[in-house]
Amino acid sequence: MIDLGLSKLAIIGVVALVVIGPEKLPKVARMAGTLYGRAQRYLHDVKSEVSREIELDELRNLHKEVQESAQSFKDEVEHTVHSHVDEVEALWDGRAAHDSGFNVPATPQDIERKARDFRRKKLVRTSSVPAWYKNRHGTKRHVMSGAARVRKFRPGSKSNTSFF
Repeated sequence: MIDLGLSKLAIIGVVALVVIGPEKLPKVARMAGTLYGRAQRYLHDVKSEVSREIELDELRNLHKEVQESAQSFKDEVEHTVHSHVDEVEALWDGRAAHDSGFNVPATPQDIERKARDFRRKKLVRTSSVPAWYKNRHGTKRHVMSGAARVRKFRPGSKSNTSFF
């Protein structure tokens, strides 16, 4: 803006005092100050509005880019899903069994055998082991606390005397 130093302001003040006069000078100075403040507010409002418009334009561009990338991602996902669905349908129909190198689908006997093996393995995992088997092989029959384990395996004398 205008570069006003102290000497230039003093010269403007003296000229205004001579031209306007000492009685009207305070009123004119007040009016000039209010006009100057209005002008500053107006310029600030214009600058903020321009910056808001620029930011809004940038946001619109960003929104457009995000929509385009989302649409391209959606198209890509749909394409891959459709290709996988087609592939699964082809394998289900048995059309691509020879082309893709897969073996012939399992027969009902294979499925029954796998089901029996699964049930047998599940029964082995979940069933309880008989007590005679645990006694013979020395496996734990019940959970022992840490203090009981220390007392059982503590080296030293085991007295039969009672505390009482």
